[in-house]
Amino acid sequence: MHGKGTGLLVSDIALMNEDGFIKITDRLSRFSKIGGEMVPHGRVEEALHEAAGVDTQVFAVTAVADERRGERLAVLHTFDEEAIPKIVDEIVASGLPKLFAPRRDQFLKVDELPLLGTGKLDLRAAKEIAKDAFATPKRVSPAGEATEPSR
Repeated sequence: MHGKGTGLLVSDIALMNEDGFIKITDRLSRFSKIGGEMVPHGRVEEALHEAAGVDTQVFAVTAVADERRGERLAVLHTFDEEAIPKIVDEIVASGLPKLFAPRRDQFLKVDELPLLGTGKLDLRAAKEIAKDAFATPKRVSPAGEATEPSR
């Protein structure tokens, strides 16, 4: 419990309306919920670093919204772009569950991973970078109205 039993400390980001109803709008956790399954970001990062053969953090896994599956993985990285296909193949071959293996199009090269003043990964900033980069573009109808893309 948080404080004097007034609430539960969770990693959800929410809005409360004037009537006191809460709407969860986001999550600051190290898991993605993909098609009803929980995918731990730390385990995916561990596999990525192992496949890349590096000891320093060059991958940061977060989640972005996905129309069909709820969320999908997004990987920020500072690694050699040409090595990503081989790393993905190694993760797939490693025996991890299929949901844990990011697709090649889910990687985003960044100059540096966002860090907090403590040196830890800035989860909120990583999520925002991924959201901006992987946002599904809206189509414009002939009448000039934004529509959801068809898939």
